Amino acid sequence: MHTRKVEYRGFERDDGLWDIEGELQDTKPHAFEIEGEGEWAPNEPIHHMHLRVTLDNNMVIREVAVAMDAHPHAPCPQAMEPMQGLIGETLGRGWRKTIERHLGGIQGCTHLRELLFNLATAAFQTRSASFAPTADGRPPMHLGQCLAWDFNGPVVEKVYPMFFRWQPPARSKAGVTGALQEPGA
Repeated sequence: MHTRKVEYRGFERDDGLWDIEGELQDTKPHAFEIEGEGEWAPNEPIHHMHLRVTLDNNMVIREVAVAMDAHPHAPCPQAMEPMQGLIGETLGRGWRKTIERHLGGIQGCTHLRELLFNLATAAFQTRSASFAPTADGRPPMHLGQCLAWDFNGPVVEKVYPMFFRWQPPARSKAGVTGALQEPGA
């Protein structure tokens, strides 16, 4: 009754920045009508939207480009301009909250928000540096975030033995972190 295709592509640019593109397309295998809005032929896109976010090496958004090749309602393109509010934001922890703060509710478009949610994962996968320990010796951000990357699991033991059984530093009452614990301690 309905097909949604979503695709992400990541590119390293010659200028040292990164482009992460997302594309969303909705179709139906049969003709249908939205009363007062129009008629769609079988497999004609109802939604066809493109998004490109340009990032620096710190995952800070430097540019946002949006296109809507197909949309069901006349006001839909008005949701493209608020996307510029993401410039200067960082893809990382709290990304969904950042999206909601800038584009939640009637400030944005549901479909563009959905593209943005997983764009951070595509950016992470694009940049091989994302898989390296941080400069301060902390584990890469993907460790401890899923079953396979459990600090106590066999994948971390094999791929990142220095972080096998790692525990985050204890926080003091003032919110200052303590020293890193040695792996396996």
